[in-house]
Amino acid sequence: MAQWTSAVGAAQLARLLTSQQDRPAGPGTRRPPAYRALADGIRLLVLEGRVPVAARLPAERELALALAVSRTTVAAAYEALRGEGFLESRRGAGSWTAVPAGNPIPARGLEPLPPEALGSMIDLGCASLPAPEPWLTRAVQGALEELPPYAHTHGDYPAGLPALRSMIAERYTARGIPTMPEQIMVTTGAMGAIDAICHLFGGRGERIAVESPSYANILQLMREAGARLVPVAMAEGLSGWDMDRWRQVLREAAPRIAYVVADFHNPTGALAEEDQRRRLVDAARSAGTVLVADETMSELWLDEEVREGMPRPVCGFDPAGSTVITVGSASKAFWAGMRIGWVRAAPDVIRSLVAARAYADLGTPVLEQLAVNWLFSTGGWEQAVELRRAQARENRDALVAAVRRELPDWEFEVPRGGLTLWVRAGGLSGSRLAEAGERTGVRVPSGPRFGVDGAFEGYLRLPFTVGGAVADEAASRLAAAARLVESGATGATESPRTFVA
Repeated sequence: MAQWTSAVGAAQLARLLTSQQDRPAGPGTRRPPAYRALADGIRLLVLEGRVPVAARLPAERELALALAVSRTTVAAAYEALRGEGFLESRRGAGSWTAVPAGNPIPARGLEPLPPEALGSMIDLGCASLPAPEPWLTRAVQGALEELPPYAHTHGDYPAGLPALRSMIAERYTARGIPTMPEQIMVTTGAMGAIDAICHLFGGRGERIAVESPSYANILQLMREAGARLVPVAMAEGLSGWDMDRWRQVLREAAPRIAYVVADFHNPTGALAEEDQRRRLVDAARSAGTVLVADETMSELWLDEEVREGMPRPVCGFDPAGSTVITVGSASKAFWAGMRIGWVRAAPDVIRSLVAARAYADLGTPVLEQLAVNWLFSTGGWEQAVELRRAQARENRDALVAAVRRELPDWEFEVPRGGLTLWVRAGGLSGSRLAEAGERTGVRVPSGPRFGVDGAFEGYLRLPFTVGGAVADEAASRLAAAARLVESGATGATESPRTFVA
């Protein structure tokens, strides 16, 4: 019986490996042998989860042809990986990826660092901040006071608590987007919302257009659902979308769904202009594409001048409600532990999503819904989000200053909102920097996690989750990781001391 559960084609593996190339070596720098470089590249792909564990690798001859190297080189690389525990083989079954004994199996998203590792590792993996106290405690206390009447019911509210649906609808109406409670479904975070939308509209094999780069966890969710991702490059810098490319993709690929983050895009921090939003909605309507607008970052403007000039929500350009589905969440603006999200869509779409929920999670926890409703109804939300903005602004400024000081060759534009900095890492491989960071004590996600088929190898995402002296130390550890990569000291003979996704 074969031990592999999936397969990686030669052409696909070649694309992923080619994307990892470091910048040209300087004078006197020794390059590893070709087989060693190939083994290192495959090992990195496994450690990052971009090639799954237990995935069958191409036969030696197939990979040699795809990479234009000798079969001897591939055979030697496979043998090195077997010796290190990253490859297993059996005659007649082929070779498949593995992890050495004692190493955790790599995850494929951006999971939080385990609490026990926080003492020795600076975590720049998750774009999440601690809860804005005292508002979390007050919200939970307020929820407990409101709980008794609900405790006498069955507790199942597939569309969400009526009070919270009404409150969310009122908030959209106050933003100039008339909304009824029947247009709202409460979900378990934004991920739960997008998962439900993908299952309703994007069956296995359906095309989904996504920004390139885009949010790593959403990309992986869509891959797991069997979607065919169609990347659409962002415009240069922080200027939002490239509308010529969007029109071309929507016209030629006719994707069933398009997923976008218009407000302080994750990971770049870009803010799409109002005219871009209008034109994208028009193009999606013409193509028959469902446009999913992720608003989870919309309240996280950090510079005061942005507040007055914030564009209208994407759904504001779809008055009939036939094209745009909006996703919101309390997780980014308030706290990641508050797993409350919501969908705003036409009533018939909401009814379909609610009906499908009977076969998924049935509903969202009542106590957390009551807590968010308390925040919305008392004004606590606005005060808590203002604390969040102040903290993120302070962290952003500290991190930007530290990276500029320690790594002057790294390039980025400072976003005016959101929680992330998208950094071009001075010509170095983001995958190798992420691996080296594990050894220098800083955890960062590499650029390819936010792309399709190995794109953005030269990038890292740095979230505004640390400030002050911790930001200084994080930049110092990143500089040490960069020196390891430049010196070629990230060879396969040493495994990272802790693997995190």
